[in-house]
Amino acid sequence: MNPADKAPFSNTLLREKRQLSSNRMPSGNNGIPRTTTMTDSRFRIRSENFEPAYMDLFRSGELYRRSRLGLRHLEKCRVCPRDCDVNRLSNEWALCKTGRYARVSSHFPHFGEEDCLRGTRGSGTIFFSMCNLKCVFCQNYDISQHHDGIEVTPEELANMMMALQSGGCHNINFVTPEHVVPQILEALPMAVQMGLRIPLVYNTGAFDSMESLALMDGMIDIYMPDFKYWTSEDSAKYLKATRYPEVARQVIREMHRQVGPLTFDENGLAKRGVLVRHLVMPDALENTKAIMRFLSDELSPDTFVNVMDQYRPAGKVTPERFPTLARRTTAEEHQQAVAITKEAGLTRHLPVESFA
Repeated sequence: MNPADKAPFSNTLLREKRQLSSNRMPSGNNGIPRTTTMTDSRFRIRSENFEPAYMDLFRSGELYRRSRLGLRHLEKCRVCPRDCDVNRLSNEWALCKTGRYARVSSHFPHFGEEDCLRGTRGSGTIFFSMCNLKCVFCQNYDISQHHDGIEVTPEELANMMMALQSGGCHNINFVTPEHVVPQILEALPMAVQMGLRIPLVYNTGAFDSMESLALMDGMIDIYMPDFKYWTSEDSAKYLKATRYPEVARQVIREMHRQVGPLTFDENGLAKRGVLVRHLVMPDALENTKAIMRFLSDELSPDTFVNVMDQYRPAGKVTPERFPTLARRTTAEEHQQAVAITKEAGLTRHLPVESFA
């Protein structure tokens, strides 16, 4: 069967996934105003001068070597910081419930992402099933926690990338890829041989392993981590990952080292760099303050940040189990979070004031 036929491109499921994912995105027109991308040459790259990072690795043969090395990481799995040590090559699995092959919930042109990713033809989103975090409030709970989707071979995954490029998407956007880095690496050389030539976006909850990031060095164009909580206490309670803050800090530093601040072409489309998302949570502005200070001081004041106001109770959240999370974030909390971002010295952020 053609994987394009197997993949859930149906109008009904497409609408459902767009609705689920749009809850993570800024509402309204939150893209980069053309004036900001056109006036600061430090963050501009002409489209005719751009080539996806993975092309150098492909031409040198390094991309094939990385794909083989990545598979060996599955033998005693430490692909993410959970360090489960199971043999996923033998189709064993643990917390992520993913064995030898990746599971894909859906793939489609996504128009709910930031304007600099979706452009006019959409971001080519591939939603991987399952997640190595267990956020009690997950907005995409059916995808991240249930054994949703279909198992795909590397050939099928490569064909999904090509179908999205053929449909005009501006990039390939891997959503929740932390636990399937080897499977992505296995499929990528096939996709490049078939003609893949658009940027790769690594859309992560920031609970990644340094080993996986080393495999992707020189392969990913745009890293998009979501830095959720700063404290171990909140991370243990709400993400079920006590080590999350230290891991997130470490991997976001490494992402910035690899690709630097976010850059755009003359049309305002993101081409390379780091875009950090931060979902403002109820009664958690102290977390926001620490995260923004970290991004400004330890990465760069030029770090691009999306301060998101889409939180709503979802997943396992009930007033009885998680009373703090059992309400939406208020407009005032979001405004305070934006003010905190500015006070930290971060000038490149969403939402932005309109320009004359």
